[in-house]
Amino acid sequence: MGGIAAQDKLSSSGNRLAAEGKVVKANHVVTDGPYVELKEAVGGYIMVKAGSLQEATDLAKGCPIFDSNGSVEVRTVVPM
Repeated sequence: MGGIAAQDKLSSSGNRLAAEGKVVKANHVVTDGPYVELKEAVGGYIMVKAGSLQEATDLAKGCPIFDSNGSVEVRTVVPM
């Protein structure tokens, strides 16, 4: 998060998330998604400023959650 904040890409407001997106896993593996299994749930989220879904996906590749076998869903925010 510090790296994202240093790039002035961190945003703090919350909104509804789009159903479409990408899932980033360890070793920078990116798949279409999200496809959540019943045992999984969104535990929280960080909003970043990105010009595209691809840019946000690239930012997600540096997330420390991969150290504990986690994954990151990347979605567009739907304006209210």
